[in-house]
Amino acid sequence: MRLKAALPRMIATIAFTTVLAIQLPAQQTKTLFTGRTSVKLSSTFTSALTDLNVSVGRVFPTEVENGSVGFPVTGGAIDLDTASGNILHSGGLTLKAGDVKVALQSFIIDTTAKPVITGLVVVNGKLVGRLPLFDLTLPAGFSLPLHLKENRLVLKDVGVTLDATAAGALNGVFNVNAFAPGFPIGTAQVVAYGAGW
Repeated sequence: MRLKAALPRMIATIAFTTVLAIQLPAQQTKTLFTGRTSVKLSSTFTSALTDLNVSVGRVFPTEVENGSVGFPVTGGAIDLDTASGNILHSGGLTLKAGDVKVALQSFIIDTTAKPVITGLVVVNGKLVGRLPLFDLTLPAGFSLPLHLKENRLVLKDVGVTLDATAAGALNGVFNVNAFAPGFPIGTAQVVAYGAGW
């Protein structure tokens, strides 16, 4: 008798759950926990640094090899439907000329608005703050939603150029006028893994 009495309530609960599942969109925001962003530096950028006598170094654990730099992904989240999100990195780069040393580190790829890479800027050991550093251009043929490949999120051929804020800051710090908005930095590839994919 108890089962018979409870049956209508059980049916109603199942029906409500089914309707709710149909109405709610599938969860498409993926949490990131590891990976790597690699940037092939453009010859224009490296030549300009050489002409300015600016040497390039790394902030551990960034790797520099054969004209490319690699930054470990440490976290973040991204919506596959919209590509909106943040991808966090460790490491960074240093730029040194004379007695001036600038560290650009703890990069975040931010696609919640205009795609940009922000980073913490440290000048001669003093933290200036987090600034927009590099603008990003998605490759030709890019389309949504993003798709996973073997539990990986892969973005290739992303253009990286100098942001106007960073250009002004670098010109001011190094007392030059060589850095301009849109200055080509290189081409990036992002490979990220997410929990529970």
